[in-house]
Amino acid sequence: MSPFRVSTANSPAQRLARRGLAIAALAVLPGLAALQPTTAMAQVRGLPDFTELVEQNSPSVVNISTSEKSKSASGRFGGGQVDPGLEEFFKRFGIPMPNHRNPRGGGNNEDDTPQRRGVGSGFILTSDGMVMTNAHVVDGADEVTVKLTDKREFKAKVIGADARTDVAVVKIEASGLPAVKIGDANRLKVGEWVMAIGSPFNLENTVTAGIVSAKQRDTGEYLPLIQTDVAINPGNSGGPLINMRGEVVGINSQIYSTSGAYAGIAFAIPIDEAMRVADQLRASGRVVRGRIGVRIAPVTKEVAESLGLGKQPVGALVQGVEPGTPAEKAGLEAGDIITKVDGRTVEKSSDLPRIIGSTKPGTKVSLQVFRRGGHKDLTVTVAEIEAEKSARSPSEPASSSVAKAALGLTVADISDAQKKELRIRGGVRVESVDGAAARAGLREGDVIQAIDNVDVNDVKQFAALAAKLDKNRPVTVLVRRGDWVNYVVIRPQK
Repeated sequence: MSPFRVSTANSPAQRLARRGLAIAALAVLPGLAALQPTTAMAQVRGLPDFTELVEQNSPSVVNISTSEKSKSASGRFGGGQVDPGLEEFFKRFGIPMPNHRNPRGGGNNEDDTPQRRGVGSGFILTSDGMVMTNAHVVDGADEVTVKLTDKREFKAKVIGADARTDVAVVKIEASGLPAVKIGDANRLKVGEWVMAIGSPFNLENTVTAGIVSAKQRDTGEYLPLIQTDVAINPGNSGGPLINMRGEVVGINSQIYSTSGAYAGIAFAIPIDEAMRVADQLRASGRVVRGRIGVRIAPVTKEVAESLGLGKQPVGALVQGVEPGTPAEKAGLEAGDIITKVDGRTVEKSSDLPRIIGSTKPGTKVSLQVFRRGGHKDLTVTVAEIEAEKSARSPSEPASSSVAKAALGLTVADISDAQKKELRIRGGVRVESVDGAAARAGLREGDVIQAIDNVDVNDVKQFAALAAKLDKNRPVTVLVRRGDWVNYVVIRPQK
C-alpha cells in the first residue's frame, strides 16, 4: 500500500473534520439557501399577528354617520351632496367647505328632510349602548346614526361633548353589546405596535397598524396626545387605538397632513384622559374644569438663565392676571414664573392648565413662584373655568415727561390713572425704540416693569438702573404689552 494513499479518509474523525469545513464554508457564503430558512423563520416569528385582535375588537367598533336638516345643508354647501370623508376633514380642521353644487342641477330644498353629511367612528363603552367618539364627529348634527358590524342601525342621543379634549359620548338603545377593554395609556412605550379600526372614507371596519412614534405631544389644549404612524384618514376619527393586548389605549383624533389624507403622522387622545372626560359627560353632560385666571407663556432657556432660574427652563410665565380671579386674590403678579403646583413640578407651560384644569373647583392648592430672583409660596383657591377675557390696551394718553436712556429706548412716566387701568404699581412707557431694543422686539407703547429682576417704578429709577448696566452683556427686561407680559432679552450689538 502506498504511503500516500488516504486510506483513513472515511474514519469517523476525518468525516467529522470534512463536515465541519463544509459547514464553515457554507456559513460564510452569502445567498446560500442552507441557513436562510432559519433566519427567515425567525424574522416571521418576530412580526405581530393582528388577526385575533381584529376578531376580538371589530364587533365593538361602530360607524357613526351624522346629518343635519337640508335647509342648513343647502345654505352651507349649495344644496348638493358632499362626500362624507371630505366633509369630516374640513370640519375637523375648521376649514371653510367650498361651495358644492348638485351636478344634476337640483334646486335648494328647504324642507326638514335630514341629509347625510358626515361620517366617523366610535367604540362601545358599555353593553347597554354607551359609545365614545370625537366631539368634532357629532358637532352640529341634528341626527346621529350608529351602525354596528352586524348591520344594525340605531339613532343615537348625544349625552355630552367636550370640544377642548375632542371627546364625546352618545347613547343607543340596545343591550348585550360587545364592549371594548380599556387599557392604560401610561404603559405605552415608543416603538410599541398598535392597531386602529375605523371607517376611513366611509369604508367600514378598516384595520390599519403601526407603532407609537412619540408620547406627550403638545398638540391639544388640555391633553398631551399619542403620536403614531398608523394610517388614519377622514372617517377614522373617534375610532379606537388598540395595543397588542387587545386594550383600547387611545381615540384616533387628528392627523398631520397638507393634502387631507394620511401623511405618516397621526394623533390619538390617551384613553385614561378620555375616560375622565367621559365619566363627567355621562354624569352631568358637561365637563367641569378648574381655573385660576392667568395668561401664561413658555419659559425659554435664555430667560431662565438670565433670571437665575437655572439652566433647565421650567415653569409657566405669567403674562397677565385677570382682575377679580383667584390668581389676583392669591397675590400672583405678571412676570411671576409658576414652577410648582402642590409640590408637582411644572416642567413646561402647557402642564399648568392641565394640572389646574383637572383640579376640582373650590380646592386650595399651593403654588411656588419665581419672582425677582427668588422663590415665593402662594395659596390659591381654584375656581371653575369660564370664557376667557380678551386683552385690552390702555386708553389714556401717556405722560409727556420723557427721559433719554440706554438700550436704545426713550421712555416716559405713566400716570396714576394708567397704572390703575393696567393694574400695576409702577413702570415706564416706551416712547421710541432703536438699536438693541428694536432688534429684541420692543415697540412703542410697551411698558417696562423690571430690569434684571429689579422693579422699575418711574423714569428716574429706570435711568439710574440703565446707567449701571454692563453694555457688553445681555439685559433681561419684563415688558407689558396690553394686558400681558413677557421677558425680553436685549443683547448688545457686537
